[in-house]
Amino acid sequence: MIRFDKPLLVMLFSLISCLQSVLLSEDTHGEDVDGQPNVILILIDDMGWGDLGCYGNEFIDTPNLDQLAEEGMRFTDFYAAGAVCSPTRCAIQSGQNQARIGITAHIPGHWRPFERIVTPLTTMALPLDTVTIAESLKKSGYRTGYVGKWHLGTGTDFQPDRQGYDSSVVINGPHLPGRYRTLNKTVSQPKPGQYRTDYEADLAIEFLDASSEEPFFLMVSPFAVHIPLGAMSSKVNKYRERAQEKESELPNPVYAAMVEHCDDMVGRILSRVEELGMTDETLILFTSDNGGLNRRYDYQESADDVVSDLSPLRGEKGDLHEGGVRVPLIIKYPPIVSPGSVCDEPTISYDFFPTLVDLAKGKLPVDQTIDGMSLVPLLVDAEAELTREALHWHYPHFHHDRPASSIRERDWKLIEYLDGSGDVELFNLRKDLSEANNVASEFRGRTNDLQNKLKKWRQSVVARMPYSNPHYDPDRAEEWWSLRTGQPIDSSVRKRFPPTELN
Repeated sequence: MIRFDKPLLVMLFSLISCLQSVLLSEDTHGEDVDGQPNVILILIDDMGWGDLGCYGNEFIDTPNLDQLAEEGMRFTDFYAAGAVCSPTRCAIQSGQNQARIGITAHIPGHWRPFERIVTPLTTMALPLDTVTIAESLKKSGYRTGYVGKWHLGTGTDFQPDRQGYDSSVVINGPHLPGRYRTLNKTVSQPKPGQYRTDYEADLAIEFLDASSEEPFFLMVSPFAVHIPLGAMSSKVNKYRERAQEKESELPNPVYAAMVEHCDDMVGRILSRVEELGMTDETLILFTSDNGGLNRRYDYQESADDVVSDLSPLRGEKGDLHEGGVRVPLIIKYPPIVSPGSVCDEPTISYDFFPTLVDLAKGKLPVDQTIDGMSLVPLLVDAEAELTREALHWHYPHFHHDRPASSIRERDWKLIEYLDGSGDVELFNLRKDLSEANNVASEFRGRTNDLQNKLKKWRQSVVARMPYSNPHYDPDRAEEWWSLRTGQPIDSSVRKRFPPTELN
């Protein structure tokens, strides 16, 4: 006779009970999903963490996105991979931290030739040998489409159609008609006076209408809510009146209107998905490429007044504090995501690649490092935790702050400045979301540990680093020069772009 210890029997019965509860559960959120989901990824430009009603904004009307959050999962601790656009876009397409590729600044970046250090140049286009998320999904039978801003290379050889997208309409510039490029000759043209996000919704709907016979991946990337500010007068007037009623200076009424325009775009896309009967098999992801703006932004060719309020977060776009990298993420996928769920697990832009390949039942590239982790365990259970040790950022450029790298390890976040100052900041985000109290000197052991981990990570990805500038001139250190023209930017004659109301 075989005898078992009582503790072992208890463990066996407990395991059997857990398996039975999973197998017999009537809750469909967590069962294996048959088939491949359609995917719509909406990437807003420069939208702050708190710009939506579902993230606590009481000023701007975002009914469609609030409804999306009610029907899906809202992430509280989701991060853009970069503090500006091109790095995050690189991370989404590649599944890698952009430091591996060298797209660490917006293309082409900024230049301060007389600073104490020389900052590295950014790679000027997403390399063609990079396996993109579109290319991976195509191998799983997906039809792929891209609409909007690309910003991963300006030459014709570096556009979405060369990176796995079957259909693409790349639109450059904030307003229509602007400059747009498409290989699809049948695509509709913008209507006279049409607002850009409305046209982008038209293009997205055309793609959806042509994609009912096969699984699809559609990425929609409007230029909004990037400056220069511009919105339709009817919406601007509404927010101007609301600002007067609330005696509020922020957000800028034109900016608030731009956020609502984006919400309208999302609403039109979701309505079409519903009309086509595809809601239950379509995964919707909504996020931003970096944080928003919350102060006067007057160091380069164009600028606007303060546009929004990112409190309680510190910093803004171009800054590795939370305001520059923490952004909204909403995911809806009815088969596995519980409506109204909230996930607090730290996640990041390059997680999309393995998540989508996972759900598509595809395979990740064999010869390409994937830094992201599949979010499927979190979509099934918002309380789950990923096994990742830390998140990393590398932004060795002057922009809205000094060059820096950063690491977040659970509640702890360290920012190390790379400008030769030796400055280091340490924050406990659970206790200090606003990053108001630098506790680096108080927790010297943790500071040293995170600095060492950050250094090892930079070495592992061969991150490009600043170096001492032999032409350093303290009297001219704050001069900005254009990498496009090779000429200094004269702030005294800088062209201003005031907020625009469109009829």
